[in-house]
Amino acid sequence: MPSYVMELRGQVGKRLLLVPSVAAVIHDRAGKLLLQEKASGEGWSLPAGAIEPGETPQEAIIREVVEETGLAVTPMEILGVFGGREFRHIYPNGDQVEYVVTLFKCHKLADRGAWTDTETRSLRYFTRAGMPPLGLPYPVSALFS
Repeated sequence: MPSYVMELRGQVGKRLLLVPSVAAVIHDRAGKLLLQEKASGEGWSLPAGAIEPGETPQEAIIREVVEETGLAVTPMEILGVFGGREFRHIYPNGDQVEYVVTLFKCHKLADRGAWTDTETRSLRYFTRAGMPPLGLPYPVSALFS
């Protein structure tokens, strides 16, 4: 079933969409941050995605993390809400978005195996000093609090 955003794209084309979204901050026992390498070649990102109609932000982050990482998580706290011009992005196909992102600190409950989302090329944990640039400018202080 196509997502809500894909349905909107059918109506508005590549024009700018304001998209309510969620992103996950997940650390390993050593305090390293989990990042997702995008299959599209866009680089590294937090596990993240759009909130679907009827879905709470908490439900969305649980769903997105399972889809993109194979991990079962529980959201522990909101680390911040980010948006504005700095959170605009143009995808390689020309689709324009501006995200309003609720950033959740998540606790890993279990590893359910491989991810199911085609957006993920690989997953890796990074230290604060060794972290690659991200597609969206989350404050590093929120990622390693």
